[in-house]
Amino acid sequence: MARAYRRIRAGDGPGRDGPYARGAAAGYRWALGAPGGAPVTGATPHGGVGMETLMAEVDAAVVQLDDPAQPPAAALYTQGAHDALAWICGLSDDHP
Repeated sequence: MARAYRRIRAGDGPGRDGPYARGAAAGYRWALGAPGGAPVTGATPHGGVGMETLMAEVDAAVVQLDDPAQPPAAALYTQGAHDALAWICGLSDDHP
């Protein structure tokens, strides 16, 4: 996970400088325990980020992505956070 975060922060790969990449980086950073709120909800869990908290953030991302009123850049950010967190949780084999 730390390697994937460093890679996306370094800008490796196509599309690594837009809202999707920022969302994915925020997801990795939060899951690694960086201070601050969750990338989608802004929640600040007490005692670290566990699997239940990660899954709740993935679920919140799905809800936001289903909202047709969400602006395109915000949707890309949310998709990036979702994809990173889904990979961390083992819900996807593809990581951003």
